[in-house]
Amino acid sequence: MSCALSFAHCLMLLLELVLLLMICAVALGWLARHFKFPYPIALVAGGALLGMIPNLPQFPFDPQLILVVVLPPILYQAALLTSWSDFKTHIRSISLLAIGLVIVTTLAVGITLKLMVPSVPWAAAFVLGAIVSPPDAVAATTILSRLNIPRHLVTILEGESLVNDASGLVIYKLAIAAVLTGAFSFGDATAQFALVSVGGVVIGIVVGFVFVEIHKRLGDPFIEVITALVIPYVGYIAAESLHVSGVLAVVAAGLVRGRYAPEIVSAEMRIMARSVWNVLVFVLNSLIFILIGIQMSDVMDTLGRYPLSQLILMGTAISLVAVVVRFAWVYPAAYLPNWFPSLVNKQVPQLRRRELGIISWCGMRGIVSLAAALALPTTMPDGQPFPARDLIIFLTFFVIAATLIGQGLTLTPLIRKLKVGSDWSMVEEQQLVRTAMSAAAVAAIDAHLVQAGAPPAWGDRLRAEIAERVALAAPEGLEPTPRDKLLGQLRRVAIDAERRELIRLWRENEIGDEVMRHQEELLDYQEAQL
Repeated sequence: MSCALSFAHCLMLLLELVLLLMICAVALGWLARHFKFPYPIALVAGGALLGMIPNLPQFPFDPQLILVVVLPPILYQAALLTSWSDFKTHIRSISLLAIGLVIVTTLAVGITLKLMVPSVPWAAAFVLGAIVSPPDAVAATTILSRLNIPRHLVTILEGESLVNDASGLVIYKLAIAAVLTGAFSFGDATAQFALVSVGGVVIGIVVGFVFVEIHKRLGDPFIEVITALVIPYVGYIAAESLHVSGVLAVVAAGLVRGRYAPEIVSAEMRIMARSVWNVLVFVLNSLIFILIGIQMSDVMDTLGRYPLSQLILMGTAISLVAVVVRFAWVYPAAYLPNWFPSLVNKQVPQLRRRELGIISWCGMRGIVSLAAALALPTTMPDGQPFPARDLIIFLTFFVIAATLIGQGLTLTPLIRKLKVGSDWSMVEEQQLVRTAMSAAAVAAIDAHLVQAGAPPAWGDRLRAEIAERVALAAPEGLEPTPRDKLLGQLRRVAIDAERRELIRLWRENEIGDEVMRHQEELLDYQEAQL
């Protein structure tokens, strides 16, 4: 009987937590959209405010489950959207940021914490360094995508975010192992780093190709979406069970499947999956930020032995070190090929000083750092508390808040001040592909009419529709002509009228629900194209 009551109590706590999550996610998402800033900034501010509310419902959870539940889908989605060709082109810049800078930041932050709090073990100090070393590109790329920034900048930042999560978490696990065992060897750590990295990539590639073959044989969009949701967890768990990097396995699987997705995935599945992934990633981001907010009140109680002024001083110092180290690394790393001409790739555009300034300022920390902080073990093998766990969680949240709010809100003014933008390379590619696709469609229509023995005039209406669609689809960022604006307004007016008439017929029971939903879906697609 007591077990049943305990289970019911835990279930009620979980439901309360989920309800709080949904309400907060909706409110914070609306605020971010209303005030037009990246939603991670709203989440971190909301999490901080939640931590100030007394008597929040608490739910016990296994810290290790945080990484397993949260990271795979977030990293997998990022890998799916990464351009493999652009990634390869900028691999040198990405590697210097995602591996070299992560190592340097880990060392610098760890040394800073050790100097400020000598009682913290070296290994625990480097745990904090590994946690805050990888920046999160979500906030940065959300801003950059609206300002028509040169594509190679976005590619470098997204590629860095994809790889540095893996390198940071590998170092994070090595540092935790050093804390738990009390032993550390630089040679062994280096060999283990290489082993778990290569092993994770191999497992991810295998998983990616296996699921590519599976997708080719499914043929049902609902099953395809469910299968896509399974892939990151399969890759992560398979790699971790073999004691290699689950994060790199997820990234590698996402890159492989993203490379073959246009050929094996149906249009209906893409439409469904896009919405599912966006909702899932948003909910997981909200979950982590709210969980950290809920726990922050307990963390602050535990840190009562530190004066608030000292905590703020430590958080500010760690944040400044993370920011300054990035600046100190980016500029020398960019000019490195000038010292070694053999490293210069003439096909890669050289980064200008202004662009290097943008890259240096895009050091906002985010979801991966939070998840890693929450996943810290609570106790040592001998039953003692994990050293400085609450301090590490507090400093992690402080660094995230300081960089997201401080750098995130100032990034747009900085870009405009430096006049970095107006890159029309993607617009030119869009014009090229629209023209080529339209020409291919018209040629296919003409060939089919000849094959069917029909008069060429029968295809005039369809040819006109194709030409009109190309003319109306003005490249993003270009100012449409008055005629284009009016035609767009006319299309919206027509769709709104159709939708109102559809709803009227449905409410008056002249059509059934199935017909209504089908026609509504068609109207949704047409409206989305506008």
